[in-house]
Amino acid sequence: MKSDITASDAALARPDGELPLEYYGAIGDGRSVALVGADGSIDWWCVPSLDSVPFLDRLLAPGSTSGRFSITPVEPFSVSRCYRPDSNVLQTVFSTASGRVRITDSLNSGISGRLPWSELARRVEGLDGIVELAITMRPGERRDTASAWCERTREGPVFHVDGIVAALRMDCDAAETRIDDRHVAARLSVQAGVRHCVALLCAADTPLILPPLASIDERIDRSHDSWREWTRNLRIEGPYADAVRRSALALKLLLFAPTGAIAAAATTSLPERIGGDKNFDYRYAWVRDVAFTVKAFLRIGAIEEAKAAFSWLTATIRRHGGDLRTMYQLDGELAPGQDELDNLPGYRHSQPVRRGNFARGQVQLGMFGDLMETAALFVRSGHILDLSTRRLLGELADRCCDIWRRPDSGLWELPEVQQYTMSRIECWTALDRAAELARTQQIDGHRVERWLRERDVIRDWIDAHCWSEAKQAYAFYPGSDRLDAALLLASRLGFERKDRLASTREAIVRELTRGPLVYRYSGADSEEGTFTACGFWLVEAYAILGERARAEDQMAKMIEATSGDLGLFSEQVDPDSGAMLGNLPQALSHLAMIHAALALQGI
Repeated sequence: MKSDITASDAALARPDGELPLEYYGAIGDGRSVALVGADGSIDWWCVPSLDSVPFLDRLLAPGSTSGRFSITPVEPFSVSRCYRPDSNVLQTVFSTASGRVRITDSLNSGISGRLPWSELARRVEGLDGIVELAITMRPGERRDTASAWCERTREGPVFHVDGIVAALRMDCDAAETRIDDRHVAARLSVQAGVRHCVALLCAADTPLILPPLASIDERIDRSHDSWREWTRNLRIEGPYADAVRRSALALKLLLFAPTGAIAAAATTSLPERIGGDKNFDYRYAWVRDVAFTVKAFLRIGAIEEAKAAFSWLTATIRRHGGDLRTMYQLDGELAPGQDELDNLPGYRHSQPVRRGNFARGQVQLGMFGDLMETAALFVRSGHILDLSTRRLLGELADRCCDIWRRPDSGLWELPEVQQYTMSRIECWTALDRAAELARTQQIDGHRVERWLRERDVIRDWIDAHCWSEAKQAYAFYPGSDRLDAALLLASRLGFERKDRLASTREAIVRELTRGPLVYRYSGADSEEGTFTACGFWLVEAYAILGERARAEDQMAKMIEATSGDLGLFSEQVDPDSGAMLGNLPQALSHLAMIHAALALQGI
């Protein structure tokens, strides 16, 4: 794991206008997430919400006219960066021949939680000598749908673009300041012992407050204290406690506090293979990801977040008639259809750039198991289901009985509809957990005998149709010899065939791994990178089936291979270069790491 990034790194010089994904850190305020590059450029920020059109869009639109907010040394520099302990406040130290300067980045919160505006604060502190910094603030062009104009006020420049009001505030007299309708550019010399605050304040279709810069600067420390207070209340122990806390903080960034929804990731259209077209919008809430995250929150003691997310999920399902949809917008509306945006070049020219997601209309039977398993853990943790949720879960158990034989798109949301083995194991899980909830009188049990009979039918059907003698493994789907790394999750779910699960795991290790890294399914190596969560699922599959030494070895290697210098995980990793691929921070990757660490503790 690299701890420092130097100017000799060709990528840091942005020869093609782009940084490697592992060079980004994430900050957030419970409403949106900004990505901060190791060179001091904030290249991604959707205002006011995670799923809004990006206000800063350099991540997907490299070039001189892309949206960014950068504070970067003029001289060549090296970089050392870290999060403040137990916090999502990011610190970056730039070292040049003439001195050192530290920048502290925070998306601020207030005394009582979220501010009624978005406040991106950057504290600049001189540590040694004198460092000259170049400051640039340029709003994105809203995908060529709007044109910014700048209003010069006595408090500084204020940009207006497509309903967004954005004020740039500085408590210093920067030299060589240039302002026009498209951007602000300035130079600032920072001496040792001197501290400045530079901030970007935004509001959408509402008046904008301009608080004193001293108050903005104070809120950086207040926000840090809030993060630390949240982290202190978690129940995290063991040898991977630091990594689990960092993953918990990453998941907290993805929780949309106004509703309780959890975004699958903070970005859209970051490619699973450079130059490929598997570039998807993950800024929505998938039933699967929300359910998995609720389980992770419950297991580490983040009960407020677990309750908020589970309540949002069940209420949203009921709101749309009780039928499970694959995904929803963060406000609970149905997710939009997929739209391709040809006017953005994409990360490293990987097109298309997309808004919305085609998976919104898919049938994914695994959601029944995801939801029911989460409800069962919620009850096992000592909590109570309301009557509406009890009725919903009973109805969904009946529905699962009715339709589990149908082909679906599976956990991996593939266009090829099949009777995926993992989907059937998830249906087995749904009925098993429904029966458990009925036994504890948390859902109406008058149909429990049907659920138990159908559960056993599913188990026997899987054994009869999904086992590959040639592979000595459960296949991707009946009649196939392809393998599916998602079947590693069957151990966590308690599927009854432990001997066959162990044999399936060994087949996956033989055919889908590159070192500790794991591809999603047979043939994926020609289309994409290795899938980060799958490597952590392998840890669980070792630990739960009693092979602790192999589990510990896999865990250590996965963290080293995938987490970068800040402990953040992307969706995928290129096994040849180690470069991050796909959207980030990725909820599924972080929650998989948490579950793996807990499995190693026997929890």
